[in-house]
Amino acid sequence: MSHYILTVTSPTARGIVAAISGYLANSGCNITDSMQFDDTVTGRFFMRVSFNSEEGADLQSLQKGFKPVAAPFHMDWAIHEDGTKMKVLLMVSRFGHCLNDLLYRWKIGALPIDIVGVVSNHFDYQKVIVNHDIPFHHIKVTKENKPQAEARLMEVVEQSGAELIVLARYMQVLSDAVCKKMSGRIINIHHSFLPSFKGANPYKQAFERGVKLIGATAHYVTEDLDEGPIIEQDVARITHAQSAEDYVSIGRDVESQVLARAVHAHIHHRTFMNGNKTIVFPPSPGSYASERMG
Repeated sequence: MSHYILTVTSPTARGIVAAISGYLANSGCNITDSMQFDDTVTGRFFMRVSFNSEEGADLQSLQKGFKPVAAPFHMDWAIHEDGTKMKVLLMVSRFGHCLNDLLYRWKIGALPIDIVGVVSNHFDYQKVIVNHDIPFHHIKVTKENKPQAEARLMEVVEQSGAELIVLARYMQVLSDAVCKKMSGRIINIHHSFLPSFKGANPYKQAFERGVKLIGATAHYVTEDLDEGPIIEQDVARITHAQSAEDYVSIGRDVESQVLARAVHAHIHHRTFMNGNKTIVFPPSPGSYASERMG
């Protein structure tokens, strides 16, 4: 029995749910999980449906049959075969905690993705990546060669078939052109001290100001630096007794967990762009345990 995921975004309208459920029923499919949200502010409707094809309908026939259902509602939709691993390209600079966390989750199966390569502007993690039998691409970035470096990056994306780029503490700013081309397909992670503590050593700045909460934000990358639609956030409480080094250690843990949860949500088609915000549906039954691992 084949299992699929249908995602739908459309203008709000009466009859959408009935049209979708009716089509699936008439196609010999059984809905196993369904989530929806009608945003009255933006006038947009969002839905994610998991279903089994009990009569053996394949992906192509389901997609073909759904087109006339979607057209009257002006749906932006997709049907994904569940279990197909998304091709992901990781990018890192010199802070490796998020990279190592993602690699561990991938290795034990908690993050079911196909890592098609790792790009870095340094050689620090080349050996780690090669030892995992993952292609490593060193792309040096300077002010003078940035256009050439980004052209090389896009070559890697095209050649590897990457569907998602994850900036696992990659410390170079991507150009507006790359952000637009890969809109909704680049996830970044950063500490949540912005905009209060910018620049170098934000954790030291936070320590000196006696901050009591350390947080992290994972978001889609846009042309506005660190201001893209937020996918996932979390915080950890700290006290006056902890050192600046503790701040850094705790911050790394939070960043790693938040990024992993954001990637998990994206690869399971639970995230939807909604203007400057996102709609993020909760994990489906059976996936929550793997998402919280670590």
